[in-house]
Amino acid sequence: MRIDIVSIFPGYFAALDVSLIGKAAARGDIEFHVHDLRRWAHDIHRTVDDTPFGGGPGMVMKPDVWAEALDEIVPPGEPGKPGEPGEPGKPGEPGDAGQPPRLIVPTPSGVPFTQAGAASYAGCPRLVFACGRYEGIDVRFVDEARSRMPVDEVSIGDYVLAGGEVAVLVMVEAIGRLLPGVLGNERSASDDSFGGDAALAGAGEAAPGGMAGLLEGPVYTRPRSWRGRDVPDVLLSGNHAVIERWRRDAALRRTLANRPDLIQRAAADPAGLDARDRQVLAEAGWPPHPAEVRRDDLSLTFRGGRHLPGAGLRAGEAGKTSSLTRLRGEYGTLKPAVCFPSAPGPVPPDTGLALVCPHMSPADKPSKQALREMLSCTPLLPN
Repeated sequence: MRIDIVSIFPGYFAALDVSLIGKAAARGDIEFHVHDLRRWAHDIHRTVDDTPFGGGPGMVMKPDVWAEALDEIVPPGEPGKPGEPGEPGKPGEPGDAGQPPRLIVPTPSGVPFTQAGAASYAGCPRLVFACGRYEGIDVRFVDEARSRMPVDEVSIGDYVLAGGEVAVLVMVEAIGRLLPGVLGNERSASDDSFGGDAALAGAGEAAPGGMAGLLEGPVYTRPRSWRGRDVPDVLLSGNHAVIERWRRDAALRRTLANRPDLIQRAAADPAGLDARDRQVLAEAGWPPHPAEVRRDDLSLTFRGGRHLPGAGLRAGEAGKTSSLTRLRGEYGTLKPAVCFPSAPGPVPPDTGLALVCPHMSPADKPSKQALREMLSCTPLLPN
């Protein structure tokens, strides 16, 4: 794999010379090319930014400088077809010499970077990273680049950094460690948080017992007993099937405690949880019993965080539910869910209906049916 990185701070990427990624580069498994953006700035100050049109704070990186850099790094007309912009390459497919490079622009306004995304990018022969700074890169550069190659705007989290360099280091390590031969033990990727055996192949469905969609559970090493804390006996048993099941059980409990949204996602997938998984989660208190949810905090919200003021469903206010028919027409495609702020975990549809429907009057029957339709296949989350 070849990786090009463009930045006004190329020194940031000295870290690529160390650890597993550095060793992979030394072997030739990954080929890094780090470029100083200012090389394509031709004024005496080597200016790469300017004030934003429309006013406002900060500076915006200039499209002409970025375009000149990209034109030299990936000359127009280079072999390969651009494909659909914004969609990752097909996971797990080996690099094709005719496949165009993929431009990745780190930005807090991009799509979330995930383990699945890392696996997808690991199947690309060449990646180009554009490290923005200040208020970002003039969008015309990104739009123009999409006319000749796939482009992804990607975020590594819901926070803002001073520039894209740190984000690129994060993504390069996540991608690079999935390449063949980079990890000392390739089974390590399948046991990682969000892992699964398919991670070794680039993506796809995880094999049973893997960590796909879950957080990795606790790990132990020598000494066997330390400060009065012992390694669980099961890990010393030598029974690999039992150990694998114990690790998955521990991963389920940790995921429920720290990332209940991932449990909801797994529960929505028919193949996401087996009978034993559901037993472990039930013992840990998921899903919550209807009695654990207060009946006075029901409100209507929508996937993606959208909330419609005045559309609340609260105890004793059944009259408001007549708005559900209108809401279904306007927002039905957003798959609305009912949120219960006091719930200790994700609330399944049947529980939500059991709590909401008693507060609806017979006159609200059409609205009640609309609510049932909207919740029939939608797991619910606490606020």
